[in-house]
Amino acid sequence: MRRISTARVLLLASILAWIPGAAQTGAQEPVRVAAAADLGPVLPGILVQFQLATGIHVDAVYQSSAALTGLIENGAPFDLFLSADLDYPKKLIKDGQAEETEPQIYARGTLVLWTRKDSGLAPSLDLLRNPTLKRLAIANPDRAPYGRAAVAALRSMKLYDALAPRLVRAENIAQAAQFADTGNADAGLISLTSARTPRMSGSGHYVEIPHGLYPPIEQGAVVLKRSRQSDRAHRLLGYLLSRQGQAQLELGGLTPVQ
Repeated sequence: MRRISTARVLLLASILAWIPGAAQTGAQEPVRVAAAADLGPVLPGILVQFQLATGIHVDAVYQSSAALTGLIENGAPFDLFLSADLDYPKKLIKDGQAEETEPQIYARGTLVLWTRKDSGLAPSLDLLRNPTLKRLAIANPDRAPYGRAAVAALRSMKLYDALAPRLVRAENIAQAAQFADTGNADAGLISLTSARTPRMSGSGHYVEIPHGLYPPIEQGAVVLKRSRQSDRAHRLLGYLLSRQGQAQLELGGLTPVQ
């Protein structure tokens, strides 16, 4: 078993305690989803609609895709992994922990530049060249696809070297949005899903980063081999890929694949 940090051990323990069906089998067990942080603003409403349509209850945990992969590798009892990055489900497939032979792409992400309305900074690509921008929040590029996309975009614009000392790195994209929203950063390169939340859209504004400046953020899913709810997990994944599910993902800020 891989060694993991104390924080991940505590998170894993909380997951095991939080999921009532973790120690027992039965039809009433919820489907347990490990969901990428960018899905936090989008997925809860979709899960409500899924339960209304099917009667299947779903519990979800939202963390960075890297952190969730570590938890899965160390025995967290998830049924479905919704990653913001294809590399992590591919790793689980390679390690024999997933049912699929390739991740199922369910959506694509969009990177935006977000600023608070009271900051006096207009969200534009020109802002990234403005010396008044002192702190720019991004997700950790070593762990989060939106962080890698942010670095790629800055490199494409030949701005990375100038901005590197001013980058405020967050654990995941949700925390990057929080840094920008609370003033711990002047602006943030965050997900469109975060920018479209009621709070962020009320307190700030954004501009989309042109997709050609960074590699596609393809989000992939796998059903885990240890799942006791495999059929239901596949049913949930099918719902996400349905016309209704894709429309809901699009409303939340993700690009549909169907």
